[in-house]
Amino acid sequence: MTLKNDFSEPADSLPACNVTEPDPLGSVTVVVCSSCRRPGDPDDVPRPGSKLAKDTVEAGAEAGVRVRQVACLGNCKRGLSAALLREGCWSYVFGDLQPDSGADLVAGATLFARSEDGFIPFRERPQALKRGLIARIPTYDSLKEIT
Repeated sequence: MTLKNDFSEPADSLPACNVTEPDPLGSVTVVVCSSCRRPGDPDDVPRPGSKLAKDTVEAGAEAGVRVRQVACLGNCKRGLSAALLREGCWSYVFGDLQPDSGADLVAGATLFARSEDGFIPFRERPQALKRGLIARIPTYDSLKEIT
């Protein structure tokens, strides 16, 4: 059991989101590591991460999903990598993705936007987001001092 600030309650009791209702899909941003490649991949350009970014843009265009790229998420051993961000909520980092995992990232973004508590329901996630979860990163405001 993971304990929170005073080590007497589970850390999961900390709020995951500072919103009280689901947000429109535009409130979620998918961030794709465009420089990502899997261990052993050649140093070709465009890299597989760049292909994942384009696939995600294409998959999310009709739904209005905001997709951005970053040069490196620092998850090289489990690349291809992407993150889901939502204002006021914990963020998610995923790895072990494929260049064609854009639809899975869009599905995850949709679940995230519809979530009232800021958690992406595990059972509803696409398989790539179930097995590829690297981390959930809390908001700065949800951090508690250790007493």
